[in-house]
Amino acid sequence: MTAIARMRSTVLDCPDPMTLAGFYSKLLGWPITEADDEWAVVGAGGPNLAFQRVEGHRPPIWPGAEHPQQLHIDLDVDDLDKAEAEVLALGAVKHDYQPGNDFRVFLDPAGHPFCLCV
Repeated sequence: MTAIARMRSTVLDCPDPMTLAGFYSKLLGWPITEADDEWAVVGAGGPNLAFQRVEGHRPPIWPGAEHPQQLHIDLDVDDLDKAEAEVLALGAVKHDYQPGNDFRVFLDPAGHPFCLCV
């Protein structure tokens, strides 16, 4: 199959792009490649993550549909316990609801859910 397009970025709305870029930069080991008051990007040469300021941003509420998550990021790790300690130290929050055994759900500093998976 011939591609019509190539993935450039996944963009997350947030109240503070630099805070979220700093979090994901440390989490993924990717450099911050663009930054200003309204927009920040982290990437390692392929598709990247971008963060855009949205005034009045309301984080998703998961599980639930009032403010749906719309998307979340799954990240592979070798050791769930070690990775959990590290993401908590970066400013993530472990979600109260943990529906599986081979992954754990966290919220980034802007409230977006993401999963650490083995």
